[in-house]
Amino acid sequence: MVKRRYAAILAGALSIAALALVVVFADGTPLGAAEGTGNDSGLPVPRFVSLKANKVNVRRGPSTDQAISWVFSRAGLPVEIIAETTNWRRVRDSEGSDGWVFHSLLSGRRTVLIAPWAKESESVPLRRGASTGSGVVAELQPNVLGDIESCDGEWCEIVVGDYSGYVQQEMLWGAYRGEVVN
Repeated sequence: MVKRRYAAILAGALSIAALALVVVFADGTPLGAAEGTGNDSGLPVPRFVSLKANKVNVRRGPSTDQAISWVFSRAGLPVEIIAETTNWRRVRDSEGSDGWVFHSLLSGRRTVLIAPWAKESESVPLRRGASTGSGVVAELQPNVLGDIESCDGEWCEIVVGDYSGYVQQEMLWGAYRGEVVN
């Protein structure tokens, strides 16, 4: 009688443990992932990176067995890593959508999108210096892609095509407010 009761308790405990693992992995978040430092890379999570290729599959979970949710089709696009496993990174795009990407399709190169939340008619000035009083080099449309040269926490020096200059950091997707980038 005691052996049966122990076996039933043990079976129940194992079922609960298995259910807990299913719940943890059902939303794609790896066991042990948390904000702070990546499990495998040792790099901060969250952090911004960019896409290496023009075609990057975004999957529902961290495996090639998982279905493809959508495909990124723009090399250099900034994405935010919000979780990671050994070979996979959970990324979020400027629209808030997230999914899993194989790590080798991502680059540490820092890029930005100009005000992707703005209307097409709302341009963002690219200035000669890090000041609202500096002259305007160009007017940048929303979703224009640029490369970060540096950021001081308020202004980022960026390059867009043949133009370079400064944009207020709060107008960019790809650099956190207050973040310093060298």
